[in-house]
Amino acid sequence: MAPNQAARNRVREYRRLRGWSQLGLAERAGISRAAVSAIEVGRAVPAVTAALALASVLGCSVESLFGSAPRGPAEPEWAWPPTRSPSRYWLARIRGRTLRYPVEATEVGVTAHDGVYRDGAFFPAGDADPDATLVVACCDPAVGLLAAEYTRSSGFRLLALPRPSHLALELLGRGLVHVAGVHFATGEAPGGNAAAVRDILGGRVRLLRVARWEEGLAVGAGTAVTSVGGALRARLRWVGREPGSAARQCLDELRRHAQPPRRVAYDHRGVAEAVRCGWADAGVCHRLAGEEAGLRVFTVRREQFDLCYPSDAEDDPRVVALVRVVRSARYRWLLGELPGYDAAPAGEVQTVR
Repeated sequence: MAPNQAARNRVREYRRLRGWSQLGLAERAGISRAAVSAIEVGRAVPAVTAALALASVLGCSVESLFGSAPRGPAEPEWAWPPTRSPSRYWLARIRGRTLRYPVEATEVGVTAHDGVYRDGAFFPAGDADPDATLVVACCDPAVGLLAAEYTRSSGFRLLALPRPSHLALELLGRGLVHVAGVHFATGEAPGGNAAAVRDILGGRVRLLRVARWEEGLAVGAGTAVTSVGGALRARLRWVGREPGSAARQCLDELRRHAQPPRRVAYDHRGVAEAVRCGWADAGVCHRLAGEEAGLRVFTVRREQFDLCYPSDAEDDPRVVALVRVVRSARYRWLLGELPGYDAAPAGEVQTVR
């Protein structure tokens, strides 16, 4: 074996995807563990026979495992500009581009940043691997559970950016996220998710079923209403959601001819917090968010929550790992124990053309 600084190496990525140790991979490929270690850290490249053996046991092509890196890689670009300086940022590679994401609040708490932008200069914080990060835009209040299971089982990182369904799909269409969450499908309109995808993306995507969940009307403990109808008849202060969100669609259907609320929250927990703190009397949010805030929640409709990704990305190891986690018995059990979630359909895949 000889050093080759120009080689692009994804052996560790594929090995972690399958949950193997370096020794386990070495035994399957018929090479030494020391050789596997040297290949993974880029100190050496394998001989042809070893490369073929590694690709065979990892279930991929030699080109995808050891494809040549482009000469003079382009400087990472911002997915969207930061709003302040200094700004911490994350890195991820999507469809051949390395992107910087300004750090923001997410449902998974504080995630270690990959660098800091200050006074027009970038200061990396370690050896971040953009190819080991999956970027998901969605408004699932339980996405932290998915992120934890994903990292635990795959070794990859999941960045969960809080975005409503419509905006998440737009970001997917612009190549700024790997996966978008969508929940427009209901019992009355089961094709709602596919219709939104066709409208925004034009098809050629997969919809990965995650759960059926309850969207409900959350009211404060001191609000004297006992039903959805009672809430609609009462004079209440409402908190709304931004246009393009499924919760906004649900609220507009409930209050058909009423003016949109002046107060607007930007996720399910934002609605629940507004009601809990007394800034509003009622709002539409996920049952989990409402119950966590100690509110009464009256179910309005049951929605299908799907994760959408391009069909041509289904072989990306990060997407493969996502599908595997959603289908796992452990994740489905944990999700199904949460208020408002039915994980029975988790793991089913629909192709939207």
